[in-house]
Amino acid sequence: MSPNKTKEKTSFMYRIFLKNRNFAPEFKFIAMEFTGKIIAILSPRGGVSKTSGNEWKSQEYVIENHDQYPRKMCFDVFGADKIEQFNIQMGEELTVSFDVDARQWQDRWFNSIRAWKVERVSAGTAMEPGVPVPPPAPSATPDFTTGDAKDDLPF
Repeated sequence: MSPNKTKEKTSFMYRIFLKNRNFAPEFKFIAMEFTGKIIAILSPRGGVSKTSGNEWKSQEYVIENHDQYPRKMCFDVFGADKIEQFNIQMGEELTVSFDVDARQWQDRWFNSIRAWKVERVSAGTAMEPGVPVPPPAPSATPDFTTGDAKDDLPF
C-alpha cells in the first residue's frame, strides 16, 4: 500500500472514530473469572508503605481448574480486611474474579493477578474431571405390546 493510501485510510478511520466516539461508553467490561480448587496457600507478605506510611498485607494463593489439561493460576488478595473476608482455605472449590495489572521494576515488567471477589462453588455444581454425567432416569416404563403383534419391527 502506498504511503498516500495509508495516510488516507488512517485519516478516514480517525474521522469515523471522532464521529462515533459517543458510542464508546456502551462498551462493557468482561469480568475475568477462574474456577477451581485451592492447591497452595503461600506465606503472607506485609510491610509499610513508603508513600503513606500505612501498613499493608498481601496473601497469595494457587488455584487449579478441572479441565482436560488442568491450568494453575497464582493470584493475590490485598489488604488484611479482604483476606479475612474471603477466608480462603486449602482444598476449597472457588470462583475467583480478578483483575490483571503490570508494573515495571528496573527494565522488567511483572504481572499481578489481584482477586476482587471470591465465591464458594456449591457441591452440586462442582464437577470432578472424567466423571460422566448419568442420563436422567425414565419416568415410566415404555409399553412395547401395543400395535400389531405380526410385525417383526421393534417400532
